[in-house]
Amino acid sequence: MNIFLLFAILFAALESLALWKYWLKLEYIAKPGVMVALFLWLFTSAGLNGALLWFGLGLIFSLAGDVLLMLSLDRFFLFGLVAFLLAHLAYVIGFNIPLPEFSLWGIVFAVMVSLGGARIIRRILDALASKGQARMRMPIIVYSTVISIMLLSAMIKLMDITWDANAALLVSGGAFLFYISDIILAWNKFVAPIQHGRIYNIAAYHLGQIMLIAGVIAQFE
Repeated sequence: MNIFLLFAILFAALESLALWKYWLKLEYIAKPGVMVALFLWLFTSAGLNGALLWFGLGLIFSLAGDVLLMLSLDRFFLFGLVAFLLAHLAYVIGFNIPLPEFSLWGIVFAVMVSLGGARIIRRILDALASKGQARMRMPIIVYSTVISIMLLSAMIKLMDITWDANAALLVSGGAFLFYISDIILAWNKFVAPIQHGRIYNIAAYHLGQIMLIAGVIAQFE
């Protein structure tokens, strides 16, 4: 197993432990450590040419978002949201180089993602109004649209004959966990507290990022 992958897994585990035990100093090391390790894994294993450059940028923007939300989930939430929005846009570009062929499965996946997320997003938007945070409505709509496109772009790889089957499973599963982690974060912040919600959010996010990059490396290495 690659040394940088081992570090990413170790830092992810330490981050969950830090959240559980409220060890702030450990979190300052472990949380950014995951994205740094994943970037080094990607760079040393597959490089940053072509589509890989966009996945590298996605990790860098994710690192920026991690740091901002770690410093203050409330004060820097909007800035963190923008950083992760850019990360998802980078992943979308990476997944769509070259552009996939139009297919019926693409439509099926698009309907699945749209119907699956619409009800949850609507509930989050309703909670924003009731809590006097209507100004966040448009940023949340834009962000949820982009992350849905990112998830769809990853899922389409399952039917892309140019992609290795295992790599496609990894990136689609990773993108789904990334998607779920953001739902947990938004629900916990805007709708209702979830017991251990922050730990579930971070665990799903880190596992999703690890799986996504593992799939990209498996495809392009």
